[in-house]
Amino acid sequence: MKTFLTQFFTWWNSQTLGTRLHTWRYGKRVGQDEVGNVYYEGGIDSEGRTRRWVIYRNYSEASAIPPGWHGWIHHRVDLAPASEDYKPRDWQKPHQPNLTGTPAAYRPKGSVLTNQHRPQVTGDYDAWTPGS
Repeated sequence: MKTFLTQFFTWWNSQTLGTRLHTWRYGKRVGQDEVGNVYYEGGIDSEGRTRRWVIYRNYSEASAIPPGWHGWIHHRVDLAPASEDYKPRDWQKPHQPNLTGTPAAYRPKGSVLTNQHRPQVTGDYDAWTPGS
């Protein structure tokens, strides 16, 4: 019952009731990534391509899609990472979620959220003042 109410009243928890019905009716499961997100395709979009979508395991967070699946879902590649012929490129890094707003977020030197001091200004910049 909790799952039904969550799907009925929220859009950020995995899938909505409408998405569940659309997936049941038109979706063909393509694969699943290591995080647990499930990928589907089915139907035709407005540009004449096969429609592709993802059902997130937990919260709907676009940065939770690994690079190989990101390329597939955006029609950059035709071969889904779940297929046997898929090989990641040499330059592809392992997936890392978006860390913004977490304690592990990037904070440069001089940020008010760190205890480091701001680097000394080199003097190669003169601020504009009116009348000068």
